[in-house]
Amino acid sequence: MQTTDFLVVGGGILGLTLALDLKQRYGDCSVTLLEKEQACGLHASGRNSGVLHAGFYYSADTLKARLTRDGNSQLAAYCVERKLPLLRCGKLVVATCAADLPGLEELQSRGTANGVTLELLTAEEARRIEPRARTHEWALFSPRTATVSPSAIMASLVADARAAGITIRTGTAYRGRVRGAGSVHTTSGLLEPGYVVNAAGLYADRVARDYGFSERYRILPFRGLYLLGEPGALRLRTHIYPVPTLANPFLGVHLTRCLDGSEKIGPSAMPALWREHYGGLRGFSVSECLTIAGRELMMLASDPVFRRLAVAELGAGGRGGLVRRAAALVDGLHPAAFQRWGRPGIRAQLYDLRERRLEMDFRYEGDDRSFHILNAVSPAFTCALSLAAYLGQQIDMRLHGQEQAA
Repeated sequence: MQTTDFLVVGGGILGLTLALDLKQRYGDCSVTLLEKEQACGLHASGRNSGVLHAGFYYSADTLKARLTRDGNSQLAAYCVERKLPLLRCGKLVVATCAADLPGLEELQSRGTANGVTLELLTAEEARRIEPRARTHEWALFSPRTATVSPSAIMASLVADARAAGITIRTGTAYRGRVRGAGSVHTTSGLLEPGYVVNAAGLYADRVARDYGFSERYRILPFRGLYLLGEPGALRLRTHIYPVPTLANPFLGVHLTRCLDGSEKIGPSAMPALWREHYGGLRGFSVSECLTIAGRELMMLASDPVFRRLAVAELGAGGRGGLVRRAAALVDGLHPAAFQRWGRPGIRAQLYDLRERRLEMDFRYEGDDRSFHILNAVSPAFTCALSLAAYLGQQIDMRLHGQEQAA
């Protein structure tokens, strides 16, 4: 039986950055990372928008607010240091009507509380930054928002991990904890870890329940799609986002500047019917589908916010609906230039069974034997370095008997 001091389950960006943090924090420890796919970052970390968020969407009492600003700076600096693609294009948040103005004011207040640089602009000033932008009276500009290459960052972090002596076992899936023992079943045999770190994303709740955690939480997947524009279709200077519904964990359909000079529209936020519901029947499970559909029906009945979101997405989640929503943000958008779909992504959104609501903030649980990252949704990619350092501290406290609640 092979042994390791730390076993990290999941090869997304958070699994990699946490493995690196643990290796640096504990010096000569051994760290093994399991990834069930043949390469790291093939799920959420490799399918996200590539937007480096600034940190003004989140109320000041959240981990997202505490960690996004620093995470933005750290990941941008990492890209510069490693000569990875980085487009410092900024972001305009525009109001589509007078009803959006209170939300815009709230975003400005949150940005101020979080120490995030924002500029309040008139409609005329907004058009100086982006001539195609449409806004009602006011807009916010975030100069620190940027675009990066998720695949380039993931490849660089994998190289860093291997150079640090971390063992990365791709094509090896976690299959459960051995009852009454500390060992772990994998598709490549048994492992004997000193400490288990669960960064399994879509399957984080399942792994956590093997260790007595995530009793009140379950993953509820949401499927996101982007429409890809032809290069030069709009030639935007900046990202353009709507004022979001702050009760939702989603930012609304927006236009994202891509590294190749094109734009994309999205994402949709359709409830998925199983965890890897990317398309077709890949990963389909009857029991999983029935369980997830049951939770979604329960939320439709009990949560008016979720009900409004689901109805809106069902009515406007197709190509025509995405184009209509994007056209409310910019002038001169021609639907014929946005015909291709990008790769779908799945958001591993945590659902609180007790409160019957979606969990908005990062969430984790653990003890002196294991640690479980249950909710690491957007902006977790932006926060990867700052969040990994924070979670590494939490693990250290548990190993030394100083547990702190999330």
